[in-house]
Amino acid sequence: MLETSARLLRLLALLQARSEWSGADLAERLGVAPRTVRRDVDRLRGLGYPVHSTPGVCGGYRLGAGAELPPLLLDDEEAVAVAVGLRTAANGTVTGIEETSLRALAKLEQVLPARLRWRVNTLQRHTVRINREGPTVDADVLTRVAAACRDHEQLRFDYTGHRGDSALRRAEPHRLVTKGNRWYLVGWDADRGDWRTYRADRMRLRTPNGPRFTPREPPAPDVAAWVQHRLAHEMWPYESRFLLRAPAERIEGRTAGTVEPVDEHTCLLTLRGDDLRMMAMVVAFLDVDFEVLEPVELKEHLRALGERLLCSRI
Repeated sequence: MLETSARLLRLLALLQARSEWSGADLAERLGVAPRTVRRDVDRLRGLGYPVHSTPGVCGGYRLGAGAELPPLLLDDEEAVAVAVGLRTAANGTVTGIEETSLRALAKLEQVLPARLRWRVNTLQRHTVRINREGPTVDADVLTRVAAACRDHEQLRFDYTGHRGDSALRRAEPHRLVTKGNRWYLVGWDADRGDWRTYRADRMRLRTPNGPRFTPREPPAPDVAAWVQHRLAHEMWPYESRFLLRAPAERIEGRTAGTVEPVDEHTCLLTLRGDDLRMMAMVVAFLDVDFEVLEPVELKEHLRALGERLLCSRI
């Protein structure tokens, strides 16, 4: 009986680890005959696990979503990751899931082995979180948007722009992207005929969703990088580039700009912002020799800054 129970747990873990298994693969992994696999699958069904099967040569087994949530099997690293994730969610930027996250965390920590509970608690005790002020997103909005991405359903929503004006938008959702404490939807704007980004906290979804659509090729292979680039150019009108006479590791972490190594003695610094004078101050206070690559007008701001500092009284 003990051996059968252990095998059922191993079978359940395998079904949770992959979307579909053939009977032969399961039999090989468990070291039993295919007939035993079929009997064990029937036992799991009797315990309430929705194991679906497809007959035939190309058939197999998969663990479906049931009406009741069966207990999950997690290895040590997965259990720690879930616990840490729940603690983060309890204080995160997604509204409406804080209490739910705490309840789930309490249940998980109750069954965690002492060695894992110690790891989670140690991480919590020695971690200090800086509370970020800013917009939060209702969890229902994120789940509905994610479901529309999955089901290829057009979204209709009232969108509030950065000037405070609101308008009805129709978009074919592709992916949700999170950056810092904000969530963005990448989608094809049906009215503008172009890929756009939408801040999720500014979306007020309408019901029901629009019609289903055939997915388009995404705007870039790396959607997160595409959003990063788009936000940078939308938010900051100026871009400046400098050649710094210093290794990249000396500059990294001292500025919010992008640092790229050229060789062991020099690096490239790219800054974006809305004020060239501020960029001049940033690069000047790095206290390294540098050359302005672009824009040319930045040189005038640096020259004016230098003259002002030379004329100042100490």
